[in-house]
Amino acid sequence: MERPKMAELESLETAAEHERILREIESTDTACIGPTLRSVYDGEEHGRFMEKLEARIRNHDREIEKMCNFHYQGFVDSITELLKVRGEAQKLKNQVTDTNRKLQNEGKELILAMQELRQCRLQQRNISATVDKLTLCLPVLEMYSKLREQMKSKRHYPALKTLEHLEHTFLPQVSHYRFCKVMVDNIPRLREEIKELSMSDLKDFLESIRKHSDKIGETAMKQDCRFNQWKIIARIFFSLLLSPNVQAQQQRNLDNIVSQQPRIGGGKKSKKEFSASSELEVKNTSPMSEQDSGILDVEDEDEEEEVPGAQDLVDFSPVYRCLHIYSVLGARETFESYYRKQRRKQARLVLQPPSNMHETLDGYRKYFNQIVGFFVVEDHILHTTQGLVNRAYIDELWEMALSKTIAALRTHSSYCSDPSLVLDLKNLIVLFADTLQGYGFPVNQLFDMLLEIQDQYSETLLKKWAGVFRNILDSDNYSPIPVSNEEVYRKIVGQFPFQDAELEKQPFPKKFPFSEFVPKVYGQIKEFIYACLKFSEDLHLSSTEVDDMIRKSTNLLLTRTLSNCLQNVIKRKNVGLTELVQIIINTTHLEKSCKFLEEFITNITNVLPETVHTTKLYGTTTFKDARHAAEEEIYTNLNQKIDQFLQLADYDWMAPEPGSRASEYLVDLIGFLRSTFAVFTHLPGKVAQTACMSACKHLSTSLLQLLLEAEVRQLTLGALHQFNLDVEECEQFARSGPVPGFQGDTLQLAFIDLRQLLDLFIQWDWSTYLADYGQPTCKYLRVNPTTALILLEKMRDTSRKNNVFAQFRKNERDKQKLIDTVAKQLRGLINSHHS
Repeated sequence: MERPKMAELESLETAAEHERILREIESTDTACIGPTLRSVYDGEEHGRFMEKLEARIRNHDREIEKMCNFHYQGFVDSITELLKVRGEAQKLKNQVTDTNRKLQNEGKELILAMQELRQCRLQQRNISATVDKLTLCLPVLEMYSKLREQMKSKRHYPALKTLEHLEHTFLPQVSHYRFCKVMVDNIPRLREEIKELSMSDLKDFLESIRKHSDKIGETAMKQDCRFNQWKIIARIFFSLLLSPNVQAQQQRNLDNIVSQQPRIGGGKKSKKEFSASSELEVKNTSPMSEQDSGILDVEDEDEEEEVPGAQDLVDFSPVYRCLHIYSVLGARETFESYYRKQRRKQARLVLQPPSNMHETLDGYRKYFNQIVGFFVVEDHILHTTQGLVNRAYIDELWEMALSKTIAALRTHSSYCSDPSLVLDLKNLIVLFADTLQGYGFPVNQLFDMLLEIQDQYSETLLKKWAGVFRNILDSDNYSPIPVSNEEVYRKIVGQFPFQDAELEKQPFPKKFPFSEFVPKVYGQIKEFIYACLKFSEDLHLSSTEVDDMIRKSTNLLLTRTLSNCLQNVIKRKNVGLTELVQIIINTTHLEKSCKFLEEFITNITNVLPETVHTTKLYGTTTFKDARHAAEEEIYTNLNQKIDQFLQLADYDWMAPEPGSRASEYLVDLIGFLRSTFAVFTHLPGKVAQTACMSACKHLSTSLLQLLLEAEVRQLTLGALHQFNLDVEECEQFARSGPVPGFQGDTLQLAFIDLRQLLDLFIQWDWSTYLADYGQPTCKYLRVNPTTALILLEKMRDTSRKNNVFAQFRKNERDKQKLIDTVAKQLRGLINSHHS
């Protein structure tokens, strides 16, 4: 029972499902019927569904048939109308076909025109699109072209700016193009290329200023030289107003300055493409100039144009460009380090002096020019860039330069033996120091070193003046200067401060007492003082320091150089008595002129001699020493002359009888002494008296030595009488007063020893001698017992030899006994004196 019920239920459900499916098929769009039919084929009641479907179709066919039967008459009517319409339609078709044919025939040209228009519109759209794209691309290409042009013309900083604009502004707008991608890939390489090119320009600039540092320094020193020139001229004119006595020499100084200074014709000023305002702009954004690196040509064309400055000679734009480029690229520290390192190397090269620098002034000038040029460039860089170099760096370089420069100058200046070269070197050092001081560099050590060079300058001057003095002394004729007219007289008086009222009253021709070397030596001493003064100029010394320096150098000239020259002349073998006398007269006048030298130094230094610590001139001592040496030489020469005459003495010591007059050699000697002392009239009285007394003493001593010579073994009384005649001739000469000023018989006292000895033997007054010996009032006080004994022995030997048979005579025996007795007593006196 249950199974039939279940089958019935399933049959009902299947029928309901099939009904639903049929409704869906009827109501669903044909495109979406697939899923519905699939559900049918998926079920198991496919046959029953087909039966249902056939039944449904038959039902719909019956409904259609009913509807058609209902509307059949209307359909027939419609067909009839349609047949009518078909005819009309055919006519219309024919008309349309004709119209179309006509239209086609008529529209062919229009179609062609429309096709052309279409093509033009297409081209127009393409062109418009192309223009739009090119509008975006052309600025990029233009900027790239501009970049290449700037790099080609070495305008590196603008090229870097262009590259930045290209990279950040233009390329992003057209980044999808392949050429833009190529540009983007090239940007790092271009940036590095700009960096390398700017560095290359900087290297060229550094090499250029290294080669042209001397020209830059020369220009800077010319500017300072022009200022110093006017300063010196002003000082000279001021000195002319204060010291009229030195006008002639100061005028010579002025002439030398004008003639020796190099022509300060300013170079033709190069036109710079930047100004002070653009310099400020350079510090912030852009380079100062687009010119190539290097030294601009400056030619001397017009002396009235100004001397160009370093900024006019040097194009610093490569430094500024490279600095800004590296700053933009973030490598400023690298650039600063490289620049300072290279400049330090260049500084060491500049400070290395050439080995032959000391030979010429040009060597020193080029050396100084290079140093000045180096620091002028660094000073300009310091003031026109922000931090590329700083004051500490400059000071470090200057300290190194100062120490090396001073060491080089000390070494090379020591080789200089020419005072003119040393003076020119000093002026060059002063100009060098003043130039760098104008740029703010401390130069006190240079001026301290100049004081050391001053000592060397003094030594070279002393050597030079030693030669000058030698030439003057060698060429002098050692005769009083004759003057024939007033003009010559005034000229000599103008050269040497000499005043003599008696000489002025004398008529022409007349003679000065001194020879030509007096005004010449005096003039050369003044020239030496002028030379010392020249070195002190521009050393920033006080008047007292200048005065002290001049006086010390002058003292060395007088006490060492001139003194040695005078001593050498005096000690020469061929110098005669006349020359020695004239030297004494000359040195006397030079000694008197020392006060005028003091006044001369006072006039040119404006320092009074009464000032504390003022050095005094030692000229008086120098000339006194020379005069004393000449006096001693006169005494020596006189004695030598006397000895030469005495060598002519030819005494016959065995002569039985004396001659009738004095010996011929002694007469000649006395004549020589008379003529010699006549020349001594211009000598100071004391000198002439001393010379005369010295000669007489030497003659007396020499004559006594003739008697006492060991070669004279025997002596007769006749020979002694002849000798006495010669001594009387000498005494007569002494009494005649060959030199005025002796009181009484003072000069005769030179022969007193000889006179008492001869009187003792000629008068044979032994009893008086022996009795009074040792008493102050003794008649033969100056007779030495040893001398008397020697002479007595000579006479006793003669008696023994010539009177062999005379001993048998009583008188002769008594005389011989007396001689023996006197000799014995004399020996006793000698022994008692020794004991």
